[in-house]
Amino acid sequence: MYLTKTTAIAVALLTAALAGCASEQEQRAGTGALIGGASGALIGQALGHDTASTVVGAAGGAILGAAIGQATTPQRRYEQLCRYRDRYGRIYTAPCDDRYYNRNY
Repeated sequence: MYLTKTTAIAVALLTAALAGCASEQEQRAGTGALIGGASGALIGQALGHDTASTVVGAAGGAILGAAIGQATTPQRRYEQLCRYRDRYGRIYTAPCDDRYYNRNY
């Protein structure tokens, strides 16, 4: 039991230390995974009353939480990329200009 607690504390500290190296989208995905995993584990235990249900609930909640966390990251203005076509017909990507943000295509 002592090894399990020590391992959990070490993993939590390592995760907290590495969180500063991630982008906002990665941080939100990680936070969503943690919250979703904890919620899924609680729901799995409440419904199944066994370890397998808890593990399945934690895994499903973590995946769903990470997806929601990543998808709900707000995009800052001028960080989105748009596709443009130059006068020779070549398509390229570049930061979106005011026409995109003002919906004046």
